[in-house]
Amino acid sequence: MGDVRPAQPRDRAELARMRVALWPDSEDGEIDALLDLPREEGLIAVAAVAEDLVGFAEFGLRKFADGCATSPVAYLEGIWVDADVRRSGVASDLVRAGEEWARSQGLSELASDCEIENSGSEAFHLAFGFDEVQRSICFRRSLEREDP
Repeated sequence: MGDVRPAQPRDRAELARMRVALWPDSEDGEIDALLDLPREEGLIAVAAVAEDLVGFAEFGLRKFADGCATSPVAYLEGIWVDADVRRSGVASDLVRAGEEWARSQGLSELASDCEIENSGSEAFHLAFGFDEVQRSICFRRSLEREDP
């Protein structure tokens, strides 16, 4: 649908907008580090329609990922597409760019995750050909409170 390419410094403001939409706690300073990321360590892909950025995907390396047999593993850390262009192929194009990056690094697996309640992301992953390998619910308990 759109033009997919690696993020560039000129994309900073729009990348910040989309990252905050996906991760409300993301910090502005993270973007500079991501834009300076060496290609062998990851890829920030952006999708543009005309001159407007409408989506991004962050890919990185992890030493391992649940369900994967190789190490390191390419990891889809996050993906965002503006609501008005969803279901138009932009997300698929972004993931394909990440797959190309991973193959260029000699990697053979791409892993990802999503929140259990994020049925839209789950449906996208399954439709794109990801296999579900595990479900988990994480817990924490403050050590500052009394025993139950």
